[in-house]
Amino acid sequence: MTDESPAPSKATLRGEAALVRALGPFQLGASIINIIVGAGIFMLPALLAARLGAVAPLAFVAGAAAIVPIALCFAAVGSRAVATGGPYTYVGAAFGPFAGFLVGALMWICNVTSSAGVAAALATQLQQVAPVLTQPTPRAILIAGVYSALFALNAFGVKLGARMIVGLAALKLTPLFLLASVGLFFIDWSHVSFDWRAVPSWEALGSSLVLVVFAYAGMETALVPTGEVRDPSRHVPRATLTAILIVVLLYIGIQAACQGALGTGLTGRAAPVADAAGALWQPARTLLLVTAGVSMLGFLMGNLFSSSRLLFALGRDGFLPRAFGIVDARHRVPMLGLFAHAGIAVALAVVGTFETMALISGGAICLVFAAVAAAAWRAQRMGLRGHGEPMVLPLGGFVPVLAMLTMAAILATLSAQEWLAIALSLTALVIVYAVLAALRGRSARTSRI
Repeated sequence: MTDESPAPSKATLRGEAALVRALGPFQLGASIINIIVGAGIFMLPALLAARLGAVAPLAFVAGAAAIVPIALCFAAVGSRAVATGGPYTYVGAAFGPFAGFLVGALMWICNVTSSAGVAAALATQLQQVAPVLTQPTPRAILIAGVYSALFALNAFGVKLGARMIVGLAALKLTPLFLLASVGLFFIDWSHVSFDWRAVPSWEALGSSLVLVVFAYAGMETALVPTGEVRDPSRHVPRATLTAILIVVLLYIGIQAACQGALGTGLTGRAAPVADAAGALWQPARTLLLVTAGVSMLGFLMGNLFSSSRLLFALGRDGFLPRAFGIVDARHRVPMLGLFAHAGIAVALAVVGTFETMALISGGAICLVFAAVAAAAWRAQRMGLRGHGEPMVLPLGGFVPVLAMLTMAAILATLSAQEWLAIALSLTALVIVYAVLAALRGRSARTSRI
């Protein structure tokens, strides 16, 4: 009996083995930091000061208490389920394909809406120096041009994409670290407090935590390309925990520097980080405005890099058309995933705003975090493991339970409109899953005839 299956195309390859394990712990850690430190931190200091006053830095401390258990869960389950796909792979390995599909598709919706929101924010910021961008057509051309450039950089291989991510991370993080470290020696500390008794109300803290979790989100996207990481059992936990620690310290320092530099004038600022830097040293304001633009570009770059791999994973496993699971043989990248994610993000950014996109993305990511925490607990109980020695969570199920309870508490602060958006998204995803499952079943029955 001869095998009559078609030979693989010379221009394309399929499956996990087609990807190149070119990412080390430094590149992966830079990618995590690069995606987390996106647009949010450049707007959050003023929003948090309006809610919490002088004790606003405590929001990042409380947010760290919420995000560290989540990071531990990501690190643990990421050391056990080492295929490309991130949370989609983690939850699918622990609870089966339906749960994995829901989390993967929900996470992609979070990714594409957050990408579109940041692109819209970038266009809005550039309007300050180029008023013509207030017109719909020039604005749309700008957004399409940005995504075209990012697509080209990602399309020429994982190594080039990884180098660009590291380069953008260095460009945007250096001024921020200077503000959060050197700037602290020149501020008025009477405007900064870490006294929990001065928190205005639990409602104010709760709404602030929703914003902070949105600012901390990103590791779930950066960990999608696990199939391209060298020795993931060792490097994923190390890169994840190191990156989260750096981001927590950076955010607390930035909030303190902004409050100490601007005092009560921080509230209502459209560019609080740049204004704070300018108050300490006037030329620094322009530098931080440029940094904000670079930061947003870095976020968009990392988001496109990782989200295209999520679409690849869904195509690889048959939840999207098989074409999404094809890898270009020359550059070893999932070209259709890159094109689809960039194209849809362009359309959403052109018609939407940062606020509307964040509304869809923010609450849903808490559901993804809770699902990953549950997957970490389940994977450890199952003894799931890939190559290498997996990370073992201390105290059994305590960390995952703590992570899930924290996400539940934050989700309780969402508005009815946010819950409606999440419910409609989940309903649509269930319908998509049912249609694709029916098509796969029909195809299987036909092949047996």
